[in-house]
Amino acid sequence: MVEETKRRNSEAETDELAAKRAKADAEYRKGVAPIKAEYLIKTPVPTTLTYNDDEAESNGRSTEDGESNKGKGKGKNKKGRGQNKNRELKQDHEEVRLCPALADPDHPKECRFGPEKCRFVHDVGTYLSSKPVDISGICPAFEAIGYCPAGLKCRWLSSHYDKDANRLITNPEQISVYGETGGEANHISMDSRTQLQKKKYIFDLAEQYIPYLDSIVATVKEKSAERDEAEDVNEKREETKEKVAEFIEAPFKAAEKKKLNLKGAKIVSPLTTVGNLPFRRLMRTLGADITYSEMAMGMPLVNGAKSEWALPKAHKSEYPGFGVQIATSRHWQGAKAAEAISKLTTHVSELNLNCGCPIDLLFRQGQGSALMDQPARLLRILKGMNACSGDIPVTVKIRMGTKDNHPTAENLIKRLVAEGDVGAITLHGRSRQQRYTKEADWTYISQMGSVVKEANVLYDEQKDVRDRDPVYLIGNGDCFSFEDWNKAMADPGIDSVMVARGALIKPWIFQEIEAQQYLDISATERLSILEKYAKFAVEHWGSDEFGINSARRFLCEFLSFTHRYIPVGILERLPPKLNERPMPWKGRNELETLLASTNFEDWIKITEMFLGPTGPGFSFTPKHKSNSYEAART
Repeated sequence: MVEETKRRNSEAETDELAAKRAKADAEYRKGVAPIKAEYLIKTPVPTTLTYNDDEAESNGRSTEDGESNKGKGKGKNKKGRGQNKNRELKQDHEEVRLCPALADPDHPKECRFGPEKCRFVHDVGTYLSSKPVDISGICPAFEAIGYCPAGLKCRWLSSHYDKDANRLITNPEQISVYGETGGEANHISMDSRTQLQKKKYIFDLAEQYIPYLDSIVATVKEKSAERDEAEDVNEKREETKEKVAEFIEAPFKAAEKKKLNLKGAKIVSPLTTVGNLPFRRLMRTLGADITYSEMAMGMPLVNGAKSEWALPKAHKSEYPGFGVQIATSRHWQGAKAAEAISKLTTHVSELNLNCGCPIDLLFRQGQGSALMDQPARLLRILKGMNACSGDIPVTVKIRMGTKDNHPTAENLIKRLVAEGDVGAITLHGRSRQQRYTKEADWTYISQMGSVVKEANVLYDEQKDVRDRDPVYLIGNGDCFSFEDWNKAMADPGIDSVMVARGALIKPWIFQEIEAQQYLDISATERLSILEKYAKFAVEHWGSDEFGINSARRFLCEFLSFTHRYIPVGILERLPPKLNERPMPWKGRNELETLLASTNFEDWIKITEMFLGPTGPGFSFTPKHKSNSYEAART
């Protein structure tokens, strides 16, 4: 009798649960996150939030190029609406700045300008008396690596400075482990950068291979000439063969390059702005296997631009498994950039050519997704990169095509596999025209997985000996849960999934994939993740006023995504959808509500928990708002 009663109660509970789900499904509004009624905030006019994610997986440049839309015809007022296209991203330095030569009192250097001509302060006492009160606690850089590179300029100076002896405190044991770079890699020397800037750097491989690629272009042009010029065409073909013969040093074959271990790998997409070194380092601590730099532009790399060479920098914890993404529209730029990275860096596992960025500025320059409409050019760039990248393998990221309802990836994928110049293809399941709207088309990605498998088999059949591993197919788009991951990975043609916005909004997504369940992360745990990011950011950008302002700004950029997370414990149903927007809601405690705030001034309050009070030199303009924050200046 007891067992029968339990069975009936269990069936009743099951029926009640089914009824609740049916009711929730009936009340489901497309695009609206299903939050439990008790957590919704009653407002006179309920509204849902909107986001523009054009910059979430692109290149750090603005969605538009900053030009006025005036006089550009129909729809001119719609372009870039709701965004800040010309955000001021620079942070101010201190008002009184100490000469860098005197930052370390234990090892003072001679100022090359002299105290009279130097624009910085040389009186240490004057500088120290002008500094704001030190931030309480221990300097994150000193705590992590055993010394503080900022020296006297550190905002936590009292934690590692003996004022009476005018001496910085250090921890030799930690220094011996981390070295002068604090665990970071891929720093190029000033001498190498100067050679690039003065165009004196010798590109041994590229200079040999570029004429061959140039001759291919010339041959193609000749093929389209008049039929009566057939004799000239034959001469040009002979010249192409000579160019190949002139390439003395044979490039690495695919089989001789570093191995790509992408099967089932947990991959973080190249991300703009937030995809910086501290974020990637954080993602490695949260279970990511593969990370990529923000997209670096080919021409500035070749010209030795300091800002561009900051992008391939990585933390040693990212290697192996760190890739550098490059954007270019010229084969000679791709070849030279690949050679420079292969020779001047030490911790790069892969070079990735971006052929998917939808941003208008790059598209008009023939870069990013524009290359999908020029497959011959795309393939030449890949050939150049592959020939000049040493033992670093080359991969490519593409979209379905440039226009809606007109996918063109299939023929391109067949050529990419057949010509053997790539180790992996990442396919974003949207067109360029879609940007980041509508759901990604995983049915199409699945079809392309089958195409890649067939093309791999065909390639092997045409070779006497296998000279490379099969090309990987990585799917990308709208992966926001372990269920999304499992669904994609169940397809035999898909080798792995690249996660973009899902990792920005829910950084612990790879832990969920590992655990194979939803994790109802508490607000305290989420705050500890942000604290870890803040410490990594201070280690990277520095603990002086400028470094802290930079760390604060990028933490605010990170919060502009993490605030969109809705705890699974307050959702009416699962799974959560990436493109669903919530009605106004409150958390289960005050901290959870604060972390969900859409007000960027609350984001700044959160940064103050780790980086101290905001000073007069800090400013922040959110991507999706027209107003901005600027601390009151004294």
